[in-house]
Amino acid sequence: MTLSERHMLILNVLESSGKVSVSHLSELAHVSEMTIRRDLEALERDGLLRRVHGGAVSTVSLSYEPPFSVRAQRNAETKARLAAKAGSLIADGETVILDVGTTVTEVARAIRGRKNLTVFTANLWAADLLADEPGINLMVSGGKVRPGERSLVGDYATHAFKDLVFDTFIMGIAAIDGELGFTEYNLEDAHVKRAALRAARRCIVVADSSKLAKVAFSKVCPLDGVDILVTDAGVEKHMKMFEMHEIEIVIA
Repeated sequence: MTLSERHMLILNVLESSGKVSVSHLSELAHVSEMTIRRDLEALERDGLLRRVHGGAVSTVSLSYEPPFSVRAQRNAETKARLAAKAGSLIADGETVILDVGTTVTEVARAIRGRKNLTVFTANLWAADLLADEPGINLMVSGGKVRPGERSLVGDYATHAFKDLVFDTFIMGIAAIDGELGFTEYNLEDAHVKRAALRAARRCIVVADSSKLAKVAFSKVCPLDGVDILVTDAGVEKHMKMFEMHEIEIVIA
């Protein structure tokens, strides 16, 4: 396991549990405890955790958004599978909003080769994937570019939805909670998502189960604000969260 892989492992464990021991990480990574301690020191210098006796605890804020390149590597095979399923729910002739983020970017990849689709996006990664597709009428919102994320935000991005009505909004999300609903890391991205929700007749959220039972910084909408959740089998232990809400759960 490389240094970057160990660091990702440590951050993933902390993200799910909030605290971890040196001995447990040593077993998971198959390296010495001394190596793990050095890893923890490096991550502490970056402000991503705080070392405590025997291990570390998370110090990550609800607004902390891991870099796009890091998120793209997490659960990559699962994201590709979810994206293919979400893409299959889009019918020929539909008008579609593609959201920002790593999973929805995979949806853009999955719908390449489709015919007679109108796709509107504030996601420059997705736009690059679809720009030369002859069967897709691609529209890109205006706005300010978030470096690294390559999402378009700000007044121009939100106003772009004002005079348009779409069949489907494919939305990515940072976190899903039973009480607080769908939440996002970045306030500006959340504003664009809410504008897209108002402009679409149907919302499909595509998110792997690592996003479940978690909360991020900015509220997007309540659970009953979406129609379909495309996720993986890990959702089964969280099904109680979706009781009393009319959300179709599609497992890919």
